[in-house]
Amino acid sequence: MSTNSNQPSVPNAREALNKFKMEAASEVGVNLKQGYNGDLTSREAGSVGGQMVKKMIQAYENSMK
Repeated sequence: MSTNSNQPSVPNAREALNKFKMEAASEVGVNLKQGYNGDLTSREAGSVGGQMVKKMIQAYENSMK
């Protein structure tokens, strides 16, 4: 059985991930729009992804306390 790595395992996860991505983008000053964002620079896209990872690590560390 093959699974698509682009599909979240939890049905409602896509909406939550999109909301999380928009919040992270706002925090680092990147203007994301709904849908296609191919006009972003690599730096902008990387800063959004980096902020998402930073927040996930922070949430995990807080849950360990």
